[in-house]
Amino acid sequence: MSLLALIFVFLFGHSLATSNDAHQNFIQCLLSSNELTTPIAGAIYSPANSSFPTVLQAYIRNLRFNESTTPKPELIVTALDLSHVRASIKCAKKHKLLMKTRSGGHDYEGLSYVADDPFFILDLFNFQSINVSIEEETAWVQVGATLGELYYRIAEKSNTHGFPAGVCPTVGVGGHFSGGGYGNMMRKYGLSVDNIIDAQLIDVNGKLLDRKSMGEDLFWAITGGGGVSFGVVISYKVKIVRVPATVTVFEVTRTSEQNVTDVAHRWLQVADKLDNNLFIRMIFNVVNDTNGVKTIRARFPSLFLGNSTTLISLMDQSFPELGLQISDCTQMNWTQSVLWYYSFPPGSPDETLLSRIPRSLTHLKRKSDYVKRPISKQGLRLIFKKMIELERPGLTFNPYGGRMSEISEFAKPFPHRAGNIAKIQYALDWSEDGVDAANRYINLTRVLHEFMTPFVSKSPREAFLNYRDLDIGVTDNGKNRFLEGTVYGVKYFKETNFRRLVKVKTMVDPDNFFRNEQSIPTLPSWRK
Repeated sequence: MSLLALIFVFLFGHSLATSNDAHQNFIQCLLSSNELTTPIAGAIYSPANSSFPTVLQAYIRNLRFNESTTPKPELIVTALDLSHVRASIKCAKKHKLLMKTRSGGHDYEGLSYVADDPFFILDLFNFQSINVSIEEETAWVQVGATLGELYYRIAEKSNTHGFPAGVCPTVGVGGHFSGGGYGNMMRKYGLSVDNIIDAQLIDVNGKLLDRKSMGEDLFWAITGGGGVSFGVVISYKVKIVRVPATVTVFEVTRTSEQNVTDVAHRWLQVADKLDNNLFIRMIFNVVNDTNGVKTIRARFPSLFLGNSTTLISLMDQSFPELGLQISDCTQMNWTQSVLWYYSFPPGSPDETLLSRIPRSLTHLKRKSDYVKRPISKQGLRLIFKKMIELERPGLTFNPYGGRMSEISEFAKPFPHRAGNIAKIQYALDWSEDGVDAANRYINLTRVLHEFMTPFVSKSPREAFLNYRDLDIGVTDNGKNRFLEGTVYGVKYFKETNFRRLVKVKTMVDPDNFFRNEQSIPTLPSWRK
């Protein structure tokens, strides 16, 4: 054993002495693993280490899971290279310790860093490499990189290229890509997963696989089915896309005093049919009007892949009800549009995208739905009335159509394609700590979600994997994992894709090592 490893054992002697044997044996297994090509001791953090809270909290993006009562990991392994990932997998298998894999920590239910069973975190934030080739119009990006870093590295080499993914720059590539990944270019270029052409994954046996060696079934599964169910994804190779040197952004606001119901109703009729270069989001919130009376405000933040003159012409033809004026529009390059869309101050430098520090942290709950038919004006009035009654949460409608309707629902695990007008995000943030406050606010989202039942998809009521929501079903460690998994799996993936994911899972991880509360289950033995 190396001197560094001996020092580590000495420093953590007290912790080990008070831990169970499995904990001790797991650490010893890591330190002495024959997989290691570099020492791992400096990458292991135990609760006895003064840096443990800092490392744990560094990538907790939902304060709902940063309470004193939140279950904490036995260890955190901040892997520095592939050998650390291999050792973590093999030792966790040997000593039957649950592994949670974390990249950016933005998962809405904290599944990458919270569990009720004893667990450790394999933290991949050190896997940050990004290699962009403008000549090939591709980029290899490791899962610990952020979306902002990817956008910045592309912009370093070209102001006419980008990538279709989210607008929050601190989101980690790993979870975002493996769950689908969407952003305001999806009507033009589809989802992030629709533009992934290769990947690297370490499987349950510690083997490093690429698309060719893993096979098309597993590659399909980790491009939209959630990578953490199948292995540890290390990197993705993406096809970067072309964007104009000049794009146009605008945000128009309407209230009840400005015919918000009529404008919203028209949005539901046309948003998925607009020019593919145009993405207009619709966000509803409850605000006070000039008289202090609660009312609905609708915001329409938008991106157009073109100049403002062309945009005004398109809007006059297809959506005049919004009343867009040339004075509402601002032209800029695509990278600046990302910063604008995420509400950074005007003129923020591109380097802002490189910051890993969120502008704010809060407690939050998210849910999702899909709209397949336009909601009537009467239906909208009922929704607005309910929102005003609850005061919170807000609703964000993200338009589909365009490229999203052209790709088969079976091409990727993500099935929500043709036939969808929009995806809805239910969003509620709060500042108070504690379980009671969380339950109170979460219940508001559940009440509104239930109220929306007549207006959204049915049989199944579909949901979006990147908007993790444990309300729609979970698995436990009992014998009904497959049946439990079907409850949420069909909502996320629909039946055909879910069953294919289960077959892949059963093939590549038959003992269900890679698991969480909403992972893909294996087939029960009587069905294999």
